[in-house]
This record gives sequence, C-alpha cells and structure tokens, in this order.
Amino acid sequence: MTESVAVSTRVRDAELIARSLVDGRLFERVFDRHHAVVHRFLRARVGLEVADDLASEVFTTAFRRRAAYDGSWPDARPWLFGIAVNLLRAYRQSEERRLRAYARAGAEPASNPGELDGQVEAFDGRGDISLALLSLSQQDRDLILLLAWGDLTYEQLGVALEVPVGTVRSRISRVRALLRDRLEASASTPVGEARSDR
Repeated sequence: MTESVAVSTRVRDAELIARSLVDGRLFERVFDRHHAVVHRFLRARVGLEVADDLASEVFTTAFRRRAAYDGSWPDARPWLFGIAVNLLRAYRQSEERRLRAYARAGAEPASNPGELDGQVEAFDGRGDISLALLSLSQQDRDLILLLAWGDLTYEQLGVALEVPVGTVRSRISRVRALLRDRLEASASTPVGEARSDR
C-alpha cells in the first residue's frame, strides 16, 4: 500500500502539506478534503464554468507554494480561501456586471441553472441582496461572502484575508450594519416605485 493511500484521515493538513514536499501525491488528500468547499465558494461568486477553472488554479497554486505553508495552522482552509480570494481579483469587473444584472432582473443567482446548480441562500428573489452587496467595497464583499459561504471562524478569516482578527471582527460588525441598513431602506421602498439606485 502506498503512503498516500495509507494516510489516516486524522492527519492534519499541515502535516500532509509538509510530507507532500517529499511525496507530492500526499497533497491529493488536501485537495480531497477542501476542493468541494472552495469550489462552492467560487461557484457562488463567479458561476460554475469559471469556478471549475479557478478551483483548479487554487490547488495548483497551493501545490506550487506548499513549501511556504505556515505549519502552525493545522487546517489549510484559510490558506486556500486566501488564494481563492486573490484569484478572484481578476474577475471583479465581471462579478459586478453579473450582480447588477441580477438586481435589474430582480432574480436570484440560483435562478440561472447554467451558472449555479444549487441554491445560494444569501440572495433573495427581488435582487435586494445583490444591490446591497454591490454597495460594499470589494474587501468587505470578500469578507462577508467568505463568512457566509466559506464557513470560516473569525481567526480563519483573518488568515485568509491577511488581516488581524480584531480587524475582522470590527469589519464584520460594520458590514452587517451596512447591509441591514441597505435592506431596510430597500424594504421600505414601495414595489411599484422606481428606486434611485437602479
């Protein structure tokens, strides 16, 4: 039995990554553990087709950079999400156009089965969430969507975005307040009335 097959599921990512420097096949276990959640996050941000490519690039980049991995973090998810967020920067303009289209159409992203094959719970049917997300800076949008879709702790968010955990806490609090205010303002606008932001 090869070492890569015999690795216990209890072995932490940090150890697998360190051992993969000698036997690259061991990195497959990191891929197997985290590909689905990274892909789901990317799919929700950029659609299925682009997510396939970006998810592959996340793990290709991680494999190339594995010698620089900070072994003090047993779970590789924050590191992988950090790579994913950096790769998303190339797709910002496309993402904004897509959110604006959802908002204009009043449809949720999951209504397009060609792009998303599952329900994205963060969006509502009127496009109000899309508009609220568009009102955020890119950094704040990354943070709130990693929190919602990445299932990371505040500490892991700090690692993924390379900011102190105190900054994560204060930014999340501020972003939640901004979104709440935006959604309350949207809810108070009569349905037939044209909104000034459209």
